[in-house]
Amino acid sequence: MTSKSPQFRIGNGYDIHRLVEDRDLIIGGVKLQHPENLGLDGHSDADVLSHSIMDALLGALSLGDIGNYFPPSDEKWKNANSLFLLSKVIDLIRQNSWEINNIDSVLVAERPKIMPHIKQMKKNISKVINIDENLIGIKATTNEKLGPEGREEGISCHSVVLLEKK
Repeated sequence: MTSKSPQFRIGNGYDIHRLVEDRDLIIGGVKLQHPENLGLDGHSDADVLSHSIMDALLGALSLGDIGNYFPPSDEKWKNANSLFLLSKVIDLIRQNSWEINNIDSVLVAERPKIMPHIKQMKKNISKVINIDENLIGIKATTNEKLGPEGREEGISCHSVVLLEKK
């Protein structure tokens, strides 16, 4: 039996990072100001939006997750800019002859307000991955005071990507 190679692949990504003192709060390459002066803890800059998009891209092609490519045990990635890491994942996706059809992401945080920064986040991601901003959906919601996001212990992000074979 011969199987036909799919022309489209869907990937799902998720990331969550703890909110801590003495760290910048960077999401989608935008430095935000948390009312309690908290930032996201992680080996890199802990940009949950970029991380969830990277995992969705890698997952769509069964290439593992970002920990395989940028392990926290490697000091080379300490405090790394996640948009730079995203550019490396995009290179890998394109080397495998795939192109992004669209991205849809949902950020979950009680505070700070994300909505005023979404346009800049889309612009930053669009520039790094070289696709039109209207192919990138970013939404923000609260968790209605439920779970770690609701208790303001962390911020999470869910992303879905659709890839198309070139």
